[in-house]
Amino acid sequence: MNRYYLTTPIYYVNDVPHLGTAYTTIVADAISRYHRLRGHDTRFLTGTDEHGEKIERSAKEKGIDVRKFVDDASARFRDAWPPLGVEFDDFIRTTDKRHVEVVQDLWERCRKNGHIYEGTYEGLYCVGCEGYYTEKELTPTPEGLLCPMGTHKPAEKVKEPTFFFRLSAFEQRLLDFYEKNPGFVSPESRRNEVMSFVKGGLQDLSISRTSFSWGIPVPGDTRHVMYVWFDALTNYLSALGPEGTSLRSRFWPPDLHLVGKDILRFHAVYWPAFLFAAGFDEAHLPRKVFAHGWLTINGQKMSKSLRNVVEPLKLAEVFGTDVVRYYLLREINFGQDGDFSHAQLVARYNAELADSLGNLLNRTLGLCAKLRGGGVAIDPTSARGELEARLEEQAATAVLGSMAAWDEVAPHRAIESTWTLIRAANKYVDEAAPWAEAKKGDAGKARVDVILATALETLRWISALIWPVMPEVSAKIRAQLGVLPLAPKQGEDLLRLHWEPRSDTSGLSLGTPVFPKIDADRQAAIFAELGVVAAAPEPSSEKAEKADKKGDKKPKAPLEPAAEITYEEFARLDLRIGKVVSCERVPKSDKLLKCQVDVGEPAPRQVVAGIGKTFAPEDLVGKQVVVVANLKPAKLMGLESRGMILAASGEGEGDLALLAPGKERAAGVRVK
Repeated sequence: MNRYYLTTPIYYVNDVPHLGTAYTTIVADAISRYHRLRGHDTRFLTGTDEHGEKIERSAKEKGIDVRKFVDDASARFRDAWPPLGVEFDDFIRTTDKRHVEVVQDLWERCRKNGHIYEGTYEGLYCVGCEGYYTEKELTPTPEGLLCPMGTHKPAEKVKEPTFFFRLSAFEQRLLDFYEKNPGFVSPESRRNEVMSFVKGGLQDLSISRTSFSWGIPVPGDTRHVMYVWFDALTNYLSALGPEGTSLRSRFWPPDLHLVGKDILRFHAVYWPAFLFAAGFDEAHLPRKVFAHGWLTINGQKMSKSLRNVVEPLKLAEVFGTDVVRYYLLREINFGQDGDFSHAQLVARYNAELADSLGNLLNRTLGLCAKLRGGGVAIDPTSARGELEARLEEQAATAVLGSMAAWDEVAPHRAIESTWTLIRAANKYVDEAAPWAEAKKGDAGKARVDVILATALETLRWISALIWPVMPEVSAKIRAQLGVLPLAPKQGEDLLRLHWEPRSDTSGLSLGTPVFPKIDADRQAAIFAELGVVAAAPEPSSEKAEKADKKGDKKPKAPLEPAAEITYEEFARLDLRIGKVVSCERVPKSDKLLKCQVDVGEPAPRQVVAGIGKTFAPEDLVGKQVVVVANLKPAKLMGLESRGMILAASGEGEGDLALLAPGKERAAGVRVK
C-alpha cells in the first residue's frame, strides 16, 4: 500500500467541539501520522456538516442569520483541532461550492440510473439526529416516542412530498458485499448489527424535504432540498473534487471512515447503496468503516447538570497536548465504550509517562553524563552480550507489534507494544548495571560503553514508535538524544529501523524532565483548575488491598465443599482457551494486572486479574490461559473486566498457578 485516505465524520455544527469529537479526531490524526511515518501518500479529511432542519431551527431561535450561524460554528471546529496536535490535510464544509456541485452530480447519477422516484413521505422523523424511524424503533414515553440515538427528544410526525431512493433494491447486493468484504465494518459486533439490520428488510428512503429550505437544492426541482445524510455522506467524495481530477484518481476510495457507533447505519448501509446506485463498483467503495464506542466521564454520562463536561482544549492546556492524546489512545480499547477519568489520567501519567518512559530517558542520559561525559567516543559492540541481543530482539518485536496494531486500527495495542519495550529497556538497565561495571575501572569500560550505547539506541527506536501518538514528546526526546526530529517523507519508511548503536556521547542533553511527576498537591491544583468536583470514590478492591497491606484482614475460614450443581448449571459456564496478547500493571495496585486476551473473537478482551503478586506482565504475554468468558462485566479500580482468568491458589497470596491446556490450543476453543 503506497497511499492512505482516512476520514472523521463531519461534525454537526449545532454542537461544539467536546471530548467525544476530540477523541475521534485525535485517533484519526494518530493513524494518519503512522501512515506518513511509513512513507505512505496520506490524506486526512475532517470538516463540518452544516445543513438540515435542526440547523435552520437553531439559527432562528437565536435570531441569527443561518449562514452566519454555520460560519461561526464551523470555525470553532476548525480552530479546535490544531491545539490538540491534529494536522488535517483538508477541512470540508457542506456549504462549500465544491461540495454542492459533487452532491448534485451524485444525485443526478442515481436518478438517471433509475434509483430515485417521487412520492409522499408520511411517518416519524427525529430532527435531533436527522433520521427516519418506524414506531418499533422508538422508545415510548409520556413525552412521546423517543429517538434511539440518545437525542432525548420525541420523533415528529411528518407528511410531505419527497423523492425516494430505492434502498430496497440494494438489499441483496449489500449482503453479498459484506460477505465478500468481511472487514468492511469493524469491529465484528458492529458488522453483525449491520448485517442483521439489512437482513431484516430495507425500505425505500426519503431523500428530500420540502418543509424547510436550508439544504442543497434538488437538481431540477428547487422546492426540495436534499436529505441531510445524502448531502453529508458525499463529503468524502466531494473533498477530492469532481471525477477526473488528480485528487480523486489519487485517493479514492477511502481506506478508513472513522465514525461513532450511533451513525454506523448511515455509513455502512446508506452510503454504499448511494454509491452503487451512482454506478460505483465494489472495487471503488470505501474499504473500511470503523465504529467506535462512546465515552463516559468518571463513570457517568457527560452532562452539564452533573458538571462533568470535559473541555478538551482546557485539558490540553493543563496537562499538555501529548499527554491528553496519549491517555485517550492508551486508556480506551478502540471500538469499545470507554471512560475518561481525571484520576486515572494522573495515575497513567505518573506510572507510564513519568516513572516508565521519563525514568528511562532521565536515567540513561544521567548515566551517560556521569560515566561518559563530555562527548567522548564509546565502543558500542566489543563487549556486547546476551542482554543486549535480547533487548535488540525485543525492540524488533515491539516495532512489528506496533505496526500490526496500527494497521488493524488498534492504537491502544500499538501503544502497549511500545510500552512493553520501554519496560524491557528499564529492566535491561537494572540488570546490566553500568554503575557496577564502572567500579571495575578499565576492566569494565567496554561493558559500560555497550550498555550506554544500547540504552541510547533503544530510546531512539522508542522516539519513532511514539511519534504518531506524542509528536511533540518524540521531538523533545530526540533533541535530548542529539538526533534530528522525525520528518516523514513519501516513499521513506521511518519505521524500518536498523539497530545502529552510537559510537560517541556527543549531542546529549539531559535538560528538563519531559514528564515531571504530579504529586498530590499538584493534582489537587489541577483538579481545582479544571473544576473537577471530587475524585471518584475508592473502589472496594483498592480498599481491600490497602487493608491487606496494613494486616487488617480476617483469617481465612477452613475450605468447605461447595454446594452441588447440575450438569446444566455447569454447562452455563463459557470456559475458553485464551492467549494473553498484552499485559500491564494497574497503577496504584500491586495485585491487579490489565490483560488483553484473545479468546477467538475479532478483538482481544480486557480482563483485569488479581495475579500481579505472582506474575510480572511480561511473563504472561503469549501464554495460554483459561478464561470464564460469560462472566458479567465488572469494574475494578475503574477498569472494565470482561471475564476471569482461572488460577489455582497455593500456600500464600502470591503463590498462584495458572490453569492452561497441556497442549497448545487455538484461542477461543471451549473447555468442556
